[in-house]
Amino acid sequence: MAILNYTMFFFSTEITSSHISSDTPLFQRTKKAYELIADKVHGNILEIGSGEGYGLEIIYNESLNITAVDKASYANHKLRQKFPKATIIQQQVPPLTDIPSNSQDVVITFQVIEHIQNDRYFLEEIYRVLKPNGTLFLTTPNATQSVTRNPWHYKEYLCKELTDLLSDTFTKVTVKGITGKKATMEYYDANKRSVAKILQWDILKLEKRAPKFLLRIPYEIFNRINRRLLLKNNKELVNNITSADYFLTDDCNENTLDFFCIATK
Repeated sequence: MAILNYTMFFFSTEITSSHISSDTPLFQRTKKAYELIADKVHGNILEIGSGEGYGLEIIYNESLNITAVDKASYANHKLRQKFPKATIIQQQVPPLTDIPSNSQDVVITFQVIEHIQNDRYFLEEIYRVLKPNGTLFLTTPNATQSVTRNPWHYKEYLCKELTDLLSDTFTKVTVKGITGKKATMEYYDANKRSVAKILQWDILKLEKRAPKFLLRIPYEIFNRINRRLLLKNNKELVNNITSADYFLTDDCNENTLDFFCIATK
């Protein structure tokens, strides 16, 4: 769930929505990560990039003390409605200005680090706010699975790059993979073919060469159109994908869709 401006891009393809049918495969993919940690969180929980809060709904229970940070005012309004007892902070990160050092048992940040320009500082701030032996749960897309340049991402990672980056800050690091079963891989193969058809019209190779800020609007338009076409042409496939169609592997390789990282302070 990326920390973006919801007032401008509420329906951005960078904001995984639980309400848009064409987003179902990506929504279920993100949802899977929360299901994987639901029985592993405790105490003081900080989520960075909470979005509309569907992930916190999966892990929430009365024994948790939750702090949620998101850049978007819309997201924070929704979070306050859903979690009136939680601490909701609206800010860009890093730094984590209002979070005390050594205060959090768990930090969750799913599909966020790729949007952070200074990723090392981001991780250092997470390390700072974690208690000794506290745990970071982090996901991010596998660079080898990207079918086109994403102008919203500062960096996409390979497994070793991400492992090395985390290991520079954290005491213990494990990087696993979230990948898909047959239905999800059929969807992603269809997506690759569809994107390739769109890119064949980019004879000037602007997708590779143009500044990111110039690509963001056309990227949003074509990405949304593409997802709707995928839904129209593969309706049963898209609508029937659930989080059960994704699974965790103990290693990360070129077939991994997302890296699932566990880091200990």
